[in-house]
Amino acid sequence: MAKRRRENGEKTQKRRAREGRGVGRGADYTPELLIHDVPSQGLSSRIWGWTTGRVHHVFSIGERRVFYIHDWREDVRDIREQYPLNQQETLAIADQLGVRHPRDPRTKEYIVMTSDFVFTISKGQVTDEVIRAVKLKKDLENARVKEKLEIERIYWEEVRGLDWAVITEDDIDRTMADNVEWVHCHRYVRALYPLTVADVDHIEAILTPYVVEGKSRLRDLTNECDANLSLEPGSALSVVRYLIANRRWEVDMSKRIMPPLPLALTITPALFKAVPK
Repeated sequence: MAKRRRENGEKTQKRRAREGRGVGRGADYTPELLIHDVPSQGLSSRIWGWTTGRVHHVFSIGERRVFYIHDWREDVRDIREQYPLNQQETLAIADQLGVRHPRDPRTKEYIVMTSDFVFTISKGQVTDEVIRAVKLKKDLENARVKEKLEIERIYWEEVRGLDWAVITEDDIDRTMADNVEWVHCHRYVRALYPLTVADVDHIEAILTPYVVEGKSRLRDLTNECDANLSLEPGSALSVVRYLIANRRWEVDMSKRIMPPLPLALTITPALFKAVPK
């Protein structure tokens, strides 16, 4: 298979503009860069977003974890990844700093710089835009990486007065990200096929009292439920993931969810009934 080559010259930029890259909000937003635009190192992902109702393109493990955490947050109203910066402005900033503006390595043309994420955060009746660059801590020691980040920082902080920051692996709650990833693709009942909404409600009613009691391992409960209802193995555990994803079961997402252990709920569901004796 031919190796992908990233191209970001003038012709490519004009084509992306025609495609509506980097504009819109919510489900109507299209990132400036899609995963097929960038040489793959096996770290790129396409993820359906709960917040936006569209596919998101992320290019690293760090970006993926940051995405999952923000897609879980209830105060996040929009997530725009690979967001383009105005090239004329970034060129002027680079000139002001006396550093080289990023270029296409093949054509040597100036490229459109991007920010990893622009998040729209709700604070009561007010919404704010916050911008985050996701980097490995070791990469921040690289002088060239620092130069490009400084262009980005000035673009957002000094010119637009917006909240910009760098996120490294030290800033990411990996346990929360892993928990969200575990439940993420089970947000919708269609992911549980052939189970129906009625099946989900029935399984929830069976499992909830025992989970609230907190004495049994989660996997034992779901395996027993599968056997008693003649379901395919793993069906009841998939329902558990659905219930957590939809916050019908509230759990502390900063603590690792482990099916071989009891599942601790932080709030007793309204559905709760005493475990039959």
